[in-house]
Amino acid sequence: MSTDTQKQLRQGKVQRGVRSTIRHLILIALSVVWLVPIVWLVVTSFSGYRGINFTTFFPETYTLDNYINVLFHPDSVAQFPQWFANTFIVAVFNCVISTCFVLMVAYAFSCCRFKSRRLLQNLSVTVNLFPGVLAMIAVYFVLRYLNLTNSYAGLIMVYAGSSGLGYLICKGFFDTVPVSLREAAKLDGASEARIFFQVVIPMSRPILVYTIINSFMMPWTDFVMAKMILNSGVSADWTVAIGLYNMLSRTLV
Repeated sequence: MSTDTQKQLRQGKVQRGVRSTIRHLILIALSVVWLVPIVWLVVTSFSGYRGINFTTFFPETYTLDNYINVLFHPDSVAQFPQWFANTFIVAVFNCVISTCFVLMVAYAFSCCRFKSRRLLQNLSVTVNLFPGVLAMIAVYFVLRYLNLTNSYAGLIMVYAGSSGLGYLICKGFFDTVPVSLREAAKLDGASEARIFFQVVIPMSRPILVYTIINSFMMPWTDFVMAKMILNSGVSADWTVAIGLYNMLSRTLV
């Protein structure tokens, strides 16, 4: 190997090392930006100071009284354990229904060819451009007509019904699955359902995990739809988002 070749290899190795170091430094900086607020919230939750102290990062005294009061001494307004249980139930049902719905819709648009397929895709994208709050009044009257207001079934129906428009990300992932695998399965006599569950889904675990997490987190962060549907005023029926809002508005925290 000539001297020039060795020199070029060393220079290339140094350049790759520098680029790798820069990437890692950027990722570390972004991680710090994301983690510092979370760490601060956790540390502040153990603070003995009544309120939030912005002068110091770490509190002077630590206590578990905040968690004890929230979890074991619920009153007529602050019923966090019950809110957590309500939200968890809604999240589990929404996770199962939404995940199945989104994956099946994505598979149909990605792997199946049927009439008006392109038209339906364009319509779904167009509808997705408008925020869901525009349909709040119509959704409320439909649920009231079906006697599903002030019920978790109505809330789950709204969450699951609005999740189908998130199929685009899953469709993009399904588009990367080799067509030859599906065609080979068809030659072996497999149905579309069997191809979906035994060929496509096992190869799509990353997008499956993403869809599960996304659908499970929706009830925990939603306030507007939950407040509109669960409007009976009974605090024991609230979700976490509604409960925390009322706790803050009544200065219980």
